[in-house]
Amino acid sequence: MIRRIDLRDGIAGAAPDYRTLVPRADFDVEAALHVVRPICDDVRDRGVEAIAQYSAKFDGVTQTDIAVPREAMTEALANLDPDIRAGLGESIRRLRLTCAAELGADVVTDLGPGARVSQRLIPVDRVGLYVPGGLAPLVSSVLMNVVPAQVAGVGSIALSSTPQKAFGGLPHPTILAACELLGIEEVYAVGGAQAIAMFAYGAGPCRRVDLVTGPGNIYTVSAKRLLKGVVGIDSEAGPTEIAILADETAEAAYVAADLISQAEHDPMAASVLVTDSLRLADEVEAELEKQVAATRHVDRVRTALTGEQSGIVLVDDVAQGLEVINAYAAEHTEIQTASSSADAAKVRNAGAVFVGPWAPVSLGDYCAGSNHVLPTAGCACHSSGLSVRSFLRSVHVIEYSRDALAEVADHVVTLADAEDLPGHGAAVNVRFGRP
Repeated sequence: MIRRIDLRDGIAGAAPDYRTLVPRADFDVEAALHVVRPICDDVRDRGVEAIAQYSAKFDGVTQTDIAVPREAMTEALANLDPDIRAGLGESIRRLRLTCAAELGADVVTDLGPGARVSQRLIPVDRVGLYVPGGLAPLVSSVLMNVVPAQVAGVGSIALSSTPQKAFGGLPHPTILAACELLGIEEVYAVGGAQAIAMFAYGAGPCRRVDLVTGPGNIYTVSAKRLLKGVVGIDSEAGPTEIAILADETAEAAYVAADLISQAEHDPMAASVLVTDSLRLADEVEAELEKQVAATRHVDRVRTALTGEQSGIVLVDDVAQGLEVINAYAAEHTEIQTASSSADAAKVRNAGAVFVGPWAPVSLGDYCAGSNHVLPTAGCACHSSGLSVRSFLRSVHVIEYSRDALAEVADHVVTLADAEDLPGHGAAVNVRFGRP
């Protein structure tokens, strides 16, 4: 079912580039730009009229109003299964705690008498949060977007999710219930690229936003790339991925279940096991055959596991496995080894790291207190997941007295002259009556 990539016994010549040896799914955002550009331009020019046409074309729904009425959200929460409500409540509680802990504070640095630089953390004024509603109603993405924005102090929050034909053209009721539970009153039944354009340009009742966050399919991601000069974006998240570093101490049933859990998201999802144990590799393959046959979304899972983006990577030892893991820079990285904590501390590149057999990625998707909107496609080597900091801007505030400026005035003038920018120096000299 799942292919093997053998990296044992080293590779002759120069140091191997594991990024090319462990391939990913073909997710060509650039190639989709020609599809989303006319959609975004149309929403910019015609607003709600264009959105309604695309909702009819792509989602099969007829819309007269893109705004979700408040009573629909109230009703959705009232009808929500009590167990689901309890799960959402606990997820929100844990996520609020971790968000509050990382919020940070303003920093003041005194560089000398009368010379002070302060760093202020200022929340974004208005954000648009996107929640996918395609293959699955990702209610957890409501929490992961909304909670950090609220904790950051964002004053205006709008949320949009795909209209569902099965629910009268509204987003999935569980998504609406979560919005009501979190106190989000501005919700739109708009999906895909047209939702990103709505946020970027404004349309009908939706005023333009300053920042758009949230995952989506290739067209949503392509629209974010196209419009990131018009509106701020969090990232260009592609198909989900999991990389598990495991040795002979790992439980094959756990490893197989975790690989399947991410394959369940999307036929393009990547599930990668890196191991130095042939026995574990064999046992995981056997478990995959057994567990996939019993899963609900068998076709989707099997497509993902048999795709070129998934595989079992054989390495000589855990040390080499860590090199592979760090080069791959997965969205989700699990460490299931005899020294899980010590090995996890050596992971530099990952969206999130799950340590030991009792911390599956599914925990992070819902109730760990961490955020599951994470960098994909190797971007974890330079980018972070969604957090409170995503909704904050860092602004330096500079306060200098006359004496403090005089202390560095000559340096400023000298450096300005070195860059052939005499006007910069003159802006200092004029304050002291210098020519």
